[in-house]
Parts: sequence; C-alpha cells; structure tokens
Amino acid sequence: MSERIFLSPPDMCGLEEKLVSEAFASNWIAPLGPFVDRFERELGAYLGGKHVCALASGTSALHLGLLVLGVKSGDRVYCSDFTFSASCNVIRYCGAEPVFIDSESASWQMDPILLQQKLEEDARAGRLPKVVVVVDLYGIPANFEKIGAICAQYDIPILEDSAEALGSLRNGRLCGTFGRVSGFSFNGNKIITTSGGGALVSEDEALVLKARFLATQAREKRPYYHHETIGYNYRLSNLLAAVGCGQMTVLGDRIAKRRAIFARYQEMLGDIEGISFMPEPEGAVSNKWLSVIGIDYSILKKSPEDVRQAMESFNIETRWAWKPMHLQPVFERCDCVGGSVCESIFNQSLCLPSGSSLSMSDQARVCDALRKILLNT
Repeated sequence: MSERIFLSPPDMCGLEEKLVSEAFASNWIAPLGPFVDRFERELGAYLGGKHVCALASGTSALHLGLLVLGVKSGDRVYCSDFTFSASCNVIRYCGAEPVFIDSESASWQMDPILLQQKLEEDARAGRLPKVVVVVDLYGIPANFEKIGAICAQYDIPILEDSAEALGSLRNGRLCGTFGRVSGFSFNGNKIITTSGGGALVSEDEALVLKARFLATQAREKRPYYHHETIGYNYRLSNLLAAVGCGQMTVLGDRIAKRRAIFARYQEMLGDIEGISFMPEPEGAVSNKWLSVIGIDYSILKKSPEDVRQAMESFNIETRWAWKPMHLQPVFERCDCVGGSVCESIFNQSLCLPSGSSLSMSDQARVCDALRKILLNT
C-alpha cells in the first residue's frame, strides 16, 4: 500500500520547534506569555493594524464575537447556510436563533439578494437580526461590497467568519477585515496552524479588550478573584502561540503553494467532461485553503461518496463539501432562505488533498487515481 495522502496536514517550516524551545527555556508554559503577545502583534500587523485577541480555537473567537456584539438569548442571527457547524453552533451558545441564508452559485458564499429580501421581510415584521455572520468558505471571499451596504441600511454589524480565509483578498482587501468583528482558525488543517487555536480581530480596540476580558474568566481587576460576569477559559497558550509565530513567517509561501496546487488540478483534470472547480469570483484572490471539484453524476455516473470510497482504496483522503446547515438535524427547525444552491453544491462536490506540503508527484498520484475512478480506466 502506498503512503497515505492526507487532505490538509500541518506544514512546519522548522522555526516553530526553535521558538517552542525558547518558550520552554523561559518557563512560559502556562497560558499567555510573550509569544501570545508577539503572535497578536504580528497577526494584527499583517491585517493592517487590527487589534487581535489570540484564543484557543476559531469557535471561541466566533462565540466571543457574538457576545461582544451584544447577542443574547432570544435574538435572531443570520448565518451563511453553506458552512461548517461552528459558524452557527456559537449562535446557540448565546441562546439565539440561527436564520440561514443560501449561497449564490457564482461564489458559493452568502447571496446578497436573498439577504436583502430577508432583511426587508423581517424589518416589516419587527424582528431584525442582531448580527449577520458571513463566512468566507474554502477561502473564497464573500461579496462584502454588497453585503456590507445591505447590512449598513439596517445598522446590523457583520461577524466575519474567516476561519478558512487567512490571506484571501477581496478587491485588494484582506479577509478578516470586513466584519465589525472577525474570527480566524489555526486548527491543524488550516493555511497556517498553532495546532489548535484561533483569533478574534477588530478595528475597534474596545471590542477586543472586552473579548480578552471574557476569555480570561471575566476576572475583575482586584487583588483577589472577583467575578461580576460569566467568563470563559478561551485564551491561547504561550507554547501554541510560539508555533503560530513560526508559521506566520511562511504564510505567503503557504498561500502560493495552495494556489499552485489548485492550478495544477485544473490543468491535470480540466479535460474531463463532468468535472468542475470551485469558483474564484471577480475581484477575489482566494488562498485556496482546499481544492474542491464538482462531479456531474449525469455525465460521470459517480457520486462524491462513490469517488471518496474509491480514493480510499488508493490510500488517498478526500472529503465531501460541507453539508448545509439547514440539512443538519440539529438545525432542521430553523428558518432558512433558499437552500437549493448550497444543497446542489454539497450533493456533487468533493475536497481533494490540498496541503501546502503536497508534492507534485503525490498530486499526480491523486489525479491518476481520479482518472481511473471517473473514466473507468
């Protein structure tokens, strides 16, 4: 059996080990420390001077983002339907009600037209959402020019879920800078990693300071432990922040490699009738966190699951695209606007190995296996 090819494994540059050793030598082992401060500074500088709170996960960043934007029990929060469950699990953490908005086929991201229609409907009914959670899925930026203008009409803040989109651009502007508050993930499969980790980002320093307070158990400034607010244990550890500092030095290289991987998939598989590729809408430069293909069953007579199982026989990991939230049993009673677009994408899409460490020979192996499976050769 050939060595396994994983979907998106961590890609270390070597500096991470040195920095972690420095953290050990200084005995800054517990949560917080100099590398947490450094990681926040470097990420904030990369994003153009934004304020940053380094956290234990992307999920904790989104949860705190909703809290600092004032979401509470009984509120309604709009969210992209086509996303990973963390984007809307956090809405439930707050006791709020998710409302899902379908994607537009041109970008796979939240459809501004449906968003406008739903806001108009809910404004008439007197039940406008507290926040709109907009996801930059698979590193593809949402249409923030339109979405931002629509939300501004109703004075509704955007929480930008850029968990998968560090380094992606929309008309020259980095993802994670469009929301009133934004969240990133540095999970092991992301464009860069801290093993596990995330960050909350905002131009508004007061919101970041509030998030930092909540993330450290909401301890008041007294000589003893005093709490007037429910807090959380959400801060990033100094050791993991050291890994992140090493990873920040190669972010540009990691993005370039993933974009090159996607381009090679297009080159090596683009001649197969019935294969399509995830979009890169006009004005967008995606980090290509994952390379996603569409498989037209009417032409190829194969479903994503047929292909996934067959790829396993070649010891190659692939994965379905995210299953839309309105199809998840835990959210089946939630309001949803549209749903057919992201449902169609889900039913025909498969994520291919996309890690920045993927060699050209291993990528050729992926493509050879796909050709055998899809073309029955």
